[in-house]
Amino acid sequence: MQTPTVADAARQIAARRLSPVELTQHLLDRIAAEDAALNSFILVTPERAMADARAAEARIMAGEARGPLDGIPIAHKDIYGTVGIPTTAHSKLLQGWVPDADATTVRKLAEAGTVMLGKLATHEFAFGGPSFDLPWPPARNPWNTEHFTSGSSSGTGAAVAAGLILGGTGSDTGGSIRGPAALCGIAGIKPTYGLCSRAGILPLSFSLDHAGPMAWTTEDCAMLLQAMAGFDPQDPASADRPVPDLCAGLNDGVKGLRIGVVRSWHETDRPVSPAVQAGIDGALDIWRAQGAEVREVALPSLYDYQAANYIVLVAEAFSLHEPWMQERFGDYGELLRDRMAYGGLIAATDYVQALRMRRELCAATTAAMQDLDLIVTAGAPAEAPRIDAVPKWDNLARPGFTAPFNLTGWPAMSVCSGFGVDGLPVSVQVAAKPFQEATLFRAAHAFEQAAGLRAKRPAPRSMADAAA
Repeated sequence: MQTPTVADAARQIAARRLSPVELTQHLLDRIAAEDAALNSFILVTPERAMADARAAEARIMAGEARGPLDGIPIAHKDIYGTVGIPTTAHSKLLQGWVPDADATTVRKLAEAGTVMLGKLATHEFAFGGPSFDLPWPPARNPWNTEHFTSGSSSGTGAAVAAGLILGGTGSDTGGSIRGPAALCGIAGIKPTYGLCSRAGILPLSFSLDHAGPMAWTTEDCAMLLQAMAGFDPQDPASADRPVPDLCAGLNDGVKGLRIGVVRSWHETDRPVSPAVQAGIDGALDIWRAQGAEVREVALPSLYDYQAANYIVLVAEAFSLHEPWMQERFGDYGELLRDRMAYGGLIAATDYVQALRMRRELCAATTAAMQDLDLIVTAGAPAEAPRIDAVPKWDNLARPGFTAPFNLTGWPAMSVCSGFGVDGLPVSVQVAAKPFQEATLFRAAHAFEQAAGLRAKRPAPRSMADAAA
């Protein structure tokens, strides 16, 4: 059985042509056979998964299905709290910690009927990776296991791409959903700040953290986000507003949409690889042919967004980790330890100035987008690098394309736009105004349907491959 998409599985389950129990067992078998090469899971929970699947199947057979996600197998990034199941943040500091409550989004997805397969690898505390000095190895890219997944939602990106799960959760503080989606060739959305509760998710930067889904297609992400979104009084930043039907207009196309392309970002500030550029150009051609208006838009330099984002991120992260940094410094992995310690050197004036720059950048972005619906740029600058060749200070040396939308809090997603050197995937990133996820999904889905790239999956890996 080829791993279906969330949408395909939901349709087959609803028609009683696919058993949640059989699907779950199939994925558990695939995890057992393939994940030794990928390290996408920190913990597999087969007993919980089969119990969830049997309960879902019983509801469906009784005509009491909870909705389209009933019986759909997923897994959670291991910073999402799971009651009675260890949550480690991929760190020695939390090894063996078992939360006494689910994160709000974990609970909401469980209430929708999803089947939980386990906990997924992350960069340590969603910041330090790829690290080779932690209790668990880093996740590897299923398109080529010598290459990087990006992070920090590394396990989710690898597991979705390899077909070990149908979808999963991620978090995004500077690009940690969209980066792995880009390098692993899947779809991933960072929703509007406040759309998804972060209660029960281990924090990194309280003013930049976002929670969101990752899956094989845009449609799958829309279905998962529908269940995750909603007001939660436990999260002070949660938006108290109704959640629209995110799937209703998925097939409406892009005719009449106004799309701005920020060429200066991916052609001047951080020139991208030929395959990434071809993917962006191809997406714009498709949208033009479908009736969208495409024009260039000018925005501040990527370097400005990156500078403000990085100062805010590391200052807020250090404020959370300072007690452990003082008492258990050596228990962190080297990458997290060094990156986090930098936050202790930031003066209050630096943090305040970064917040002032953030406000200016938000205002400039809003002004530039006044008569546009979407912004388009790269998801990542190039194909995935080798996993042993990722610089410790890469984010300080060169800006990425994802941080602007953490600073502004705008929704943004990466979708696969083609394949480059050695068959590694590349992506395009699309962003929209706050709470316009439905518009974002329309454009991304229209591109995916026209581009026809979702039929190609990484070759399966076996335990024999891993040992070779």
